[in-house]
Amino acid sequence: MNRFIQILFSFLFLVFSLSSCSSPEDTPYQKEIKEWHKERVDRLTEPTGWLSLAGLHWLEMGENTFGKSAENKITFKVAEAPEVIGSYFWEGDKIIFKSAEGVNVISDSSVVTDIEVFADVTGKPTLLEWGTLSWFIIKRGEKYGIRLRDTANPNLANFEGIEMYDIDPAWRVEAQYVAFENPKKIAIPNILGMIDEEDSFGELQFRIEDKNYSLATTGKTTPYFIIFADMTNGRETYGAGRFMVVEGADSTGKTYIDFNKAYNPPCGFTKYATCPLPPEENKLRVEITAGEHAYHGAH
Repeated sequence: MNRFIQILFSFLFLVFSLSSCSSPEDTPYQKEIKEWHKERVDRLTEPTGWLSLAGLHWLEMGENTFGKSAENKITFKVAEAPEVIGSYFWEGDKIIFKSAEGVNVISDSSVVTDIEVFADVTGKPTLLEWGTLSWFIIKRGEKYGIRLRDTANPNLANFEGIEMYDIDPAWRVEAQYVAFENPKKIAIPNILGMIDEEDSFGELQFRIEDKNYSLATTGKTTPYFIIFADMTNGRETYGAGRFMVVEGADSTGKTYIDFNKAYNPPCGFTKYATCPLPPEENKLRVEITAGEHAYHGAH
């Protein structure tokens, strides 16, 4: 009898081992979501991805010296930076960069010592580089700031990946795009406390568990960019909401909202981003248990 029990346990152990090592082949939909997630991680971990941000410094009118030294008006907290890199001079709507003597700052593959720079709102900000550092000017409201990147940023080396909910096709929800008779202004706050009013030309109407919901879209073009909040925020997902891209509707107004592709805003990975937050219209009173979890390695 003891010999029989030993054989039986050995057989069961073998069956369990084989079943635990194997896994069913992914469906085409699961492969699609996993590929989307891989591309998302690849973009984050690029040298110019959000994980490379190493500083956000707001300018004052007049001269703004910057570099590693605390004697500067702006301090780059990067060990390898020169004590003084140079200065930004902000007068009116013009910003001029002047390099410190002996510091070779690069712009467009050439050393520059005195150059007018343009902010990100122009669509082509002036990028300056030194060593592993690169930086450019951003404009938010009436404020100008220096966005600093470092390809040697520890955040890149220490990136731990992003956990996601299990992929569930049920969270690919059919939606109807309904255009407004006249565009509506919706208030979109950002993490700096500023509020921008943007035009919304319509909304996506859908159902979850027999209840009706809607999400306001912004901009005229498709795909639709959505900033939304739900009841998982602050617990399993990022507290300030998530982003999503939704394909444009067909001729009947039909499209699909794929919550499996809901993702964290840049502020979920760095304190140096200036993220928009969900408008009141897009705060869903339901748990969306799909897409990305909050990033555990965040600031």
